[in-house]
Amino acid sequence: MNGAGAGGEGLYNALMACAGAAGRDLFDAHVAASILALALREAARDAVPAGERCGLGGGELAALAELVFPGWAPPKGPAPVPEANEQALRDILLMHCARGSRFEVLVAAMIARRCLRPNHLWQDLGLANRGELGLLMQRHFPGLARRNSGDMKWKKFFYRMMCSSEQFRLCAAPVCSECDEFDACFGSEDGEALLARVANGRLAGPAANTEARL
Repeated sequence: MNGAGAGGEGLYNALMACAGAAGRDLFDAHVAASILALALREAARDAVPAGERCGLGGGELAALAELVFPGWAPPKGPAPVPEANEQALRDILLMHCARGSRFEVLVAAMIARRCLRPNHLWQDLGLANRGELGLLMQRHFPGLARRNSGDMKWKKFFYRMMCSSEQFRLCAAPVCSECDEFDACFGSEDGEALLARVANGRLAGPAANTEARL
């Protein structure tokens, strides 16, 4: 199956079919397929290389296809060069991954790139809800899942981790419960799944509820 130029729900279904036929882990396949379906749709819409939206170059996409989606021919193209914040987030994810597997390295790159998009992280990963993001973090980045015991919004949490690693104090309040922006960090992350917007014939753009970019 050729994935160049494809995107949205059709690509998601095709990728899941590849994973199912090969007996791959279906939750990992769902995560990767969701990210790719949304990111490649955006890349086609914006007329940019696939890597600019998914965080992986052609060689890395080929490695992901071999791991999870045998039979999928991913688009070719250069790997994006991450800026400082994106690279810092990649490093944080890799320092806290479960096994350091090739899949986790590739997913970390995709998560870091998708954090640059404007919506809740679960939306910008193409997932159905925030619970799926929580399960992804528990499975592949358990150290971060444990550290986010207060259920802070993930983009806010990553930003705070990056600031801590640079010994920069992000918040004026000594504890979160005393902060005036508590709801901005810990409030609900309701919203529409972006792949659902694509399936309904609407291009995936900024959703009604947005978070600050990293």
